[in-house]
Amino acid sequence: MWWGGRGQSFNIAPQKEEPEIGSEQRSRMPEPRSHLLGGCLASGCLPGEQILAWAPGVRKGLEPELPGTLICTNLRVTFQPCGWQRSQDTPLSSDYDFALVNIGRLEAVSGLSRVQLLRPGSPLKFIPEEILIHGRDFRLLRVGFEAGGLEPQAFQVTMAIVQARAQRSQAQQYSGMTLSKAGQSSGPRKPPVPLLETSEDWEAERKKQGARGWRVSTVNERFDIATSLPRYFWVPNRTLDSEVRRAFGHFHQGRGPRLSWHHPGGSDLLRCGGFYTASDPSKEDIRATELMLHAGHSDVVLVDTMDELPSLTDVQLAHLKLRALCLPDSSVAEDKWLSALEGTRWLDYIRSCLRKASDISVLVTSRVRSVVLQERGDRDLNGLLSSLVQLLSAPEARTLLGFQSLVQREWVAAGHPFLTRLGGTGASEEAPVFLLFLDCVWQLLQQFPAEFEFSEFFLLALHDSVRVPDTLTFLRDNPWERGKQSGQFSSYTQVYTPGNLQPQAGNSVNQQLSVWDWGLRYSNEQILQFHNPGYDPEHCPDSWLPRQQSSFMVPGPPSSVWLFSRGALTPLNQLCPWRDSPSLLAVSSRWLPRPAISTESLADQEWGLPSHWGACLLPPGLLLPGTLGPQIRLWKRCYLRGRPEVQMGLSAPTVSGLQDELSRLQELLRKWTPRLSLEDHFKKRDPNTTLSQSC
Repeated sequence: MWWGGRGQSFNIAPQKEEPEIGSEQRSRMPEPRSHLLGGCLASGCLPGEQILAWAPGVRKGLEPELPGTLICTNLRVTFQPCGWQRSQDTPLSSDYDFALVNIGRLEAVSGLSRVQLLRPGSPLKFIPEEILIHGRDFRLLRVGFEAGGLEPQAFQVTMAIVQARAQRSQAQQYSGMTLSKAGQSSGPRKPPVPLLETSEDWEAERKKQGARGWRVSTVNERFDIATSLPRYFWVPNRTLDSEVRRAFGHFHQGRGPRLSWHHPGGSDLLRCGGFYTASDPSKEDIRATELMLHAGHSDVVLVDTMDELPSLTDVQLAHLKLRALCLPDSSVAEDKWLSALEGTRWLDYIRSCLRKASDISVLVTSRVRSVVLQERGDRDLNGLLSSLVQLLSAPEARTLLGFQSLVQREWVAAGHPFLTRLGGTGASEEAPVFLLFLDCVWQLLQQFPAEFEFSEFFLLALHDSVRVPDTLTFLRDNPWERGKQSGQFSSYTQVYTPGNLQPQAGNSVNQQLSVWDWGLRYSNEQILQFHNPGYDPEHCPDSWLPRQQSSFMVPGPPSSVWLFSRGALTPLNQLCPWRDSPSLLAVSSRWLPRPAISTESLADQEWGLPSHWGACLLPPGLLLPGTLGPQIRLWKRCYLRGRPEVQMGLSAPTVSGLQDELSRLQELLRKWTPRLSLEDHFKKRDPNTTLSQSC
């Protein structure tokens, strides 16, 4: 983020000119580096972090150019401008910190024509004059090296980056690291957001949602049903744990139906994996499964999550195309750039996700029913749609605390495979589904700026935090791996208790820390920017629907079972596939007609709202985003951060956007001020002189 480095740099004294370093001296560089960069080792480096190479340089590509030092460690590459001070309270991240796993592309440049793409194991064919580091998070760091005896250091730091990337996998990098700030607190601490690692956390969240017909199940407390499931989840009150255990065995990866969110009007949103049709359930298992899917309602809608939404391969390919298009040296001509953006399909996939989330929100809001999201693995699109539905339907989910709790519950605790999807394991299942979700949230923020307490800065911080080496929130594939790494238990059969707060011997990761501990990486000034100044307090949860059935919601048809797929509701004779010969009778997709409005998406025009609503306003708290062509926009602050010429002058027609531009100008002025001479300082106080010089 362009705003991420304020007040967070290491304290490095200006470098003294050193004589040229011979080969014998270069082989013993760690000790001299430790002496020259003593400030880094004393206050900036993390425990276990070692400096591998460094070289003086100048940050280029942005105005003003900043002199500083490019440093490669066994964890990251960082550029430290001269004279900047890194706050002791935020030791880790700045605008110029690139975790090794976050480096997507590394280029060495010499002259105007010599450019070499550096891959793991590839030798450097020349001494670079510049090095370009492209981050997977769309950031770009361009550093030029000074001539005059410093060429060996430029060569060495470049090769150190190549070798460090090749030698370290993501899992290895994070296996033995802890934050220095973690040791500042003694004894147990309450995390800023409930991590949902105890039954008490789940019970408190259940009461907060007012889900009286549900209870916290401990059937997976030892992870013997599914390691990808949380240790605790919600099931209907009338369902025994023994029934839950048997019924979950008939779903893919053991991920049976569980409550995701209880609507204050009475509806319930559930999620589950695909039916394991090869199994042979007994009548009791089928009865228990139907009981959990009905969730006490007579009207049940089974949603095919994977229908009409992109596959994991589609998401990954679109993201790769988008990243290639947004590179500063993209070969796409300016007059064809928009058509190339359309060709990535990224915006189309955002549009599809928002459309389907809007349809599901109507299903949840229009009638009192059970809506079940079903995806084969239940770990990707189910989390995306469930989160979007809650953002569209629940104002409390749009607060800063509510959104963080939503992500913790629907993504982290629910077992989204962050490490695999973000390319940390080298597996072929890479697909940034969570980043697609954040883009969808940004679209909602643009269309409803007064409805969200958090700002675009917060979404950027969350976007960039998925590859920051600090906590285990986004660095494991399931709750079992995360708990095992943090020392909650020595094996998946050991029961975790809330009092077990000390990690295992030899394990330095502090399980009490999470990505929601923003003070680890950001200053108080930056955290204040997480709040949206245009947020309307009148949309607070206290003024929303009462915890009872509201007047605009009506019960569903008696004993009705539906399949929602391809924009249509299809009645089913039976809910479970193990029943004989289910009858599929297609019905009109205009089951919920309403007059078309030009600002609505095509899906909204097709489905609309229940006819008894007529031309009335939407129920309190419900948002229906537009998804027509120009209503879905490119997230420029995120994807075009490597192209400063596009960022300059970028503003949004909101109070938050204007505040962003003001902060940007103030930051630019602060960077320029130390470089002005005393004479220039007095000249700039005369507006006429300044105007004449600028002309």
